[in-house]
Amino acid sequence: MTSEIIKESYPKAKKGSKILIIGGTGGIGKALQKMLRTSEKIFLGVHGTAEIFNDKENFLYIKKTLNSENDCHYVLQKFINTAGGIDILVNLAGGIHFSGHWLDMSEPDYMKDINLNLNMAFFLSRIALRHMMKNNNWGRIILTGTESALHGGSELSFPYAISKRATECLVQGLAREGAKNNILVNGIRMGFIESGFHQRWHNKNSNDLKDRASLVPLKRGGTVEEVASLMIYLMSDYSDFITGQMIPITGGDWL
Repeated sequence: MTSEIIKESYPKAKKGSKILIIGGTGGIGKALQKMLRTSEKIFLGVHGTAEIFNDKENFLYIKKTLNSENDCHYVLQKFINTAGGIDILVNLAGGIHFSGHWLDMSEPDYMKDINLNLNMAFFLSRIALRHMMKNNNWGRIILTGTESALHGGSELSFPYAISKRATECLVQGLAREGAKNNILVNGIRMGFIESGFHQRWHNKNSNDLKDRASLVPLKRGGTVEEVASLMIYLMSDYSDFITGQMIPITGGDWL
């Protein structure tokens, strides 16, 4: 870290970065977009289901369902062609396709969970890594996990937890490969975050969320701004010596 970095009042994405957020229209994605507005001269791409911002000169919105490697190629190439490259990839895409007990889950629903939460993360990251290695010799990739994956998940999210535990392996392998080109790869292992995820995928109501928050030692859920701030730290020069790590943000959950 240089002395010039220390002069910064708080971490920001590197000036001029070309940043693509996959699944960027949920709660965490919206918070991340807003916070990135404080970074200088970035080009921001957002993949998702609903457009949030639309700055004609430095913003690209991409709506595309991700089911295959070809879909991942489409999204990455569209961003690279428009932005002139890619420096930072953040993957927030994820979901749970069955809300019952995993013993009753169908094979198609199981495969959907594994495909969305693991396979798409692999293909997106591999495409981005190849480009960064060839053209940038610098880059950042940030993936997402869940603290419950370390404890076998739950009866309602077992396949999701399986895919997120595998994501931790993906982070390590990508980091090892990217290190020679100064491409840092890290993940964020989230606990209970009030992002809308539980309402979307498990139809949880306010009482359910209160009950879940009561299990956290800090007696609340994490905020989307807290997660986004950690992501921006991992994009900044402050994190230049961190790679291959899963960083927990859990409020002490599972202690």
